[in-house]
Amino acid sequence: MSSRRFTSSDPDLDLLYRDLDEQQLQPLWELRGLLTPTPKVRSVPFRWPAKELKGLGERAGHLVTIDRGGDRRVLACANPGLGGAPYAVSTLWAAVQYLGPHEVAPAHRHTPAALRFVLEGAGVWTLVDGDPLAMSAGDLILTPSWTFHEHHNSSDQPMLWMDVLDLPVVAALEAVFFEEGPTDEGERGAAPESRSERDYGTAGLLPPPGRRARPPYSPLLAYRWADTDRALGRRLEATGAAAATMTFVDPTRGTDVMPTMRCEAHRIRAGGRGVRSRQTGSRVATVFRGSGVAVLGEQRFDLAPGDIIAIPSWTSWHLEADDQLDLFSTSDAPVLAALGLYREEELP
Repeated sequence: MSSRRFTSSDPDLDLLYRDLDEQQLQPLWELRGLLTPTPKVRSVPFRWPAKELKGLGERAGHLVTIDRGGDRRVLACANPGLGGAPYAVSTLWAAVQYLGPHEVAPAHRHTPAALRFVLEGAGVWTLVDGDPLAMSAGDLILTPSWTFHEHHNSSDQPMLWMDVLDLPVVAALEAVFFEEGPTDEGERGAAPESRSERDYGTAGLLPPPGRRARPPYSPLLAYRWADTDRALGRRLEATGAAAATMTFVDPTRGTDVMPTMRCEAHRIRAGGRGVRSRQTGSRVATVFRGSGVAVLGEQRFDLAPGDIIAIPSWTSWHLEADDQLDLFSTSDAPVLAALGLYREEELP
């Protein structure tokens, strides 16, 4: 494919443009829009309603077997601004995954890192490199880059959760690898406490320095809703503010749980309003409990439990609560911070 061919009424300059085209070169003085005063953002603010997500997930559960779904029965959020790409925002994949009673989603691993936020239900467990992690409503479960993971539903009820992956970033870097793995087919009840929680799940207490895991991600792979709920409540009590945000961190270093994704829990008091702000980088969020409104740029979206919203880069946003509103969000902030590109500002 040829590069863009520029033309000119000046014969000598037109000849230069022809020769540049033949060598796959382009003249900067003819290029427009490369450097912009503010980010040029393709993703648009959007909401995927929980009612539709759940209904379509259940229909898929009846019509599509795990095998027909390519090991995973997943509905990917496709932002209308991204030209049909199956990405919620330009840097993050977000989806809902449906697992029926007594189903097993077989093991595989991939270089894109993934996380699960459980929207409702219990009785499912995820095996991450052999470590069984129970999944219940409000829990955050990590499946870091290149770890084998599989999902088991040992209950009589289906389960629905949100997946978030850094797939668009890894794909843009041309570093996607995938490998199928062995599956533990044995039927189990509720998973026992995971190794990661046993070693790293007690606040303020860790194994001795020489015995700690040092992966590039958090060695604690399960963050329980009871702990998140308590932390948000204490934060609001301590500050007296209308809203609180808490960041999930690697307990051994205090850094983000993944090198590419920041996970946060947000709570807005009933009748309260969060701070209006904007940041470079994209964010995807889901409502866990409560109702209210998300104001994204000039658009207002009513919120209900299970809704997923896309918050594009440099888009102003804030939350308004009817009753107490709890959300979980994931952003690409660690990537921008590592590159020195992260900006954040509060707005009036």
